[in-house]
Amino acid sequence: MGNRPWIVEDDLWALIEPLLPPWPQKAPGSRPVDDRLCLQGILYVLYNDVSWQLLPLELGFGSGQTCWRRLGRWHEAGVFDQLHRLLLAELHSADELDWSRACVDAPHPRENGGEATGPSPVDRGETGSKHHLICDGRGTPFKVITTAANVNDVAQTLALVDGIPPVAGKPGHPRRRPDAVLGDKGYDSNPNRHELRRRRILPVISRKGAPNIQGLGKLRYVVEQTFSLLQHFKRLAVRWERRLDLHDAFVSLACGLICWRRLKKARP
Repeated sequence: MGNRPWIVEDDLWALIEPLLPPWPQKAPGSRPVDDRLCLQGILYVLYNDVSWQLLPLELGFGSGQTCWRRLGRWHEAGVFDQLHRLLLAELHSADELDWSRACVDAPHPRENGGEATGPSPVDRGETGSKHHLICDGRGTPFKVITTAANVNDVAQTLALVDGIPPVAGKPGHPRRRPDAVLGDKGYDSNPNRHELRRRRILPVISRKGAPNIQGLGKLRYVVEQTFSLLQHFKRLAVRWERRLDLHDAFVSLACGLICWRRLKKARP
């Protein structure tokens, strides 16, 4: 992507364009801004964390208001979730997903207010939200859930596991279950262990008051790397979108872009 990662490459656009909802042929008003340019405007905001009002018009991506509306329209149509699933399938087909284990984690919140916010466990005087992530054994993001900052990590364990989308790419039924789920002591819960086993998933989760499972940290480091990759999208480092759906749109788009980069590296 070079020094301008918001520029959409032709091969990426070839994947995204068929997913976009068509404009009505007799839509009122002036001709809408080209979809590809609008997407680049959205990516510019995602990478640089500028406010929508300060999106430079000289870039030719349309106004910030236009890109903001297009982001909501595409999220409502499920464009970014479809893109994420499509790229996961491509990675699965190329044997680039590690289903032997999945890792879950949720760092301390850094986001501001809006929907799905609550008192921060770090500073009760501040409200915020946080991301809960499940990734494969190589750190490829499967699912991210945004909740209030005071929601315990353990409460999202099963939601993350069940939120893994069905991943096609190989003969047979799409896959959506890892062989094991790895978590730290924040995910210690016997009922969750029971539910994971019922799903034929091995829980590898440290228990509170007991030593950490030997070697678990070396296996779980990938989830921290994935969070670091998400933080490269500056708009996600601090949550400015008060509307949860628009924030989730950015998160889903970022997950898709991480998958896209990994797929490009895997291709000869």
